[in-house]
Amino acid sequence: QVLLVESGGGLVQAGGSLRLSCAASGRTSRTYAMAWFRQTPGKEREFIAHIIWSGGSTSYSDSVKDRFTISRDSLKNTMYLQMNSLKPEDTAVYYCAAIPAYSGAYNFVSPNSYTYWGQGTQVTVSA
Repeated sequence: QVLLVESGGGLVQAGGSLRLSCAASGRTSRTYAMAWFRQTPGKEREFIAHIIWSGGSTSYSDSVKDRFTISRDSLKNTMYLQMNSLKPEDTAVYYCAAIPAYSGAYNFVSPNSYTYWGQGTQVTVSA
């Protein structure tokens, strides 16, 4: 079992920055990949970025590329999302998710690929 806890959300003006954290605990030694998603009411959960835990390779959605940066600290078992140049349309609940162990090819964009999820943290960007 892996427990994920997000933090760092809040209210920020457009153009501002926030850094989200996702602390992982439990059986994390074989974590293969982690990701950030976001969701607004009435919409499906949207992929933001993913990171391969051991190698550090990443991918981003077009909507956040060049503004957001995903990273991880393996010693702290923590993943981060640095969000710069925030826009009102970035307002959402942000979730972190984890794939616990490699067992084949994955579609990192699909929420269905992830086994564990955090409880979410609200990010609100005012105009």
